Amino acid sequence: MPAATSLPPCPRLTLGHARIHVTDFEQTVERILQLARASAPAMVVTPNADHLVLLETHAGLQAVYADADLVVPDGMPVIWASRLLRHRLKERVTGADLMPRLCAAAAEHQLRVYILGGMPGVADMAARRLIATNPGLQIAGTYSPPFGFEHDPAENDGIVAAIRKSGADLIFVGVGAPKQELWIHRHLGRFDKGVFLAVGAALDFCAGSARRAPRWMRASGLEWFYRWQQDPGRLTSRYVRDLYVLVLIAREVYRQRWVHRAP
Repeated sequence: MPAATSLPPCPRLTLGHARIHVTDFEQTVERILQLARASAPAMVVTPNADHLVLLETHAGLQAVYADADLVVPDGMPVIWASRLLRHRLKERVTGADLMPRLCAAAAEHQLRVYILGGMPGVADMAARRLIATNPGLQIAGTYSPPFGFEHDPAENDGIVAAIRKSGADLIFVGVGAPKQELWIHRHLGRFDKGVFLAVGAALDFCAGSARRAPRWMRASGLEWFYRWQQDPGRLTSRYVRDLYVLVLIAREVYRQRWVHRAP
């Protein structure tokens, strides 16, 4: 269930099974800080083209998106699609950008941060670098879970207990999509507070274990190409599958421009 807060209403763009909040980066940061101060847990997801395609057939991910408190656009195809639809999205709001910005805000507002995910040592390295950049940042805990942890009840109980005990206000989860979104959704009801953000590779970027595309490539929608060059064996099939997003965009344009206007 969405967190009980006094957040002002925010318009949404419907694209496939995702209902995306129409907001900009700094507005998103402020909304997350408001959620962090609430006495209820909350979940933030950042859809890209891959998510939109998976949502067509993945019932579990559909439930995640239906219950998410904040849905903000990660991929450039989502931004481009919005220009053809009723609500123009203002800009990308990626997990890779949110994590360092929210850690800066957490240091300023004395919020506690927990980092879950990454290969062994990555979460700890990310914590050290974030503290160095943001003096006063309180890292409540870090943990890099073993492969297959999501299927181990005892492992999950331990993770939940550790996060609860830490008193974290912001919990960054980077264990790969859609695993990270499904894990948050499955366990969110076990917490009394805290904003859980599915941030994927942001942990590696913060730790310095992976390099992000240059700013000009991100701005022009070419970040996917930079990532593909780094790992073509894994990403080629994914990107081919993600071309189906063009069908989703065309379908939504037809539905909003023509079906809704029919007498």
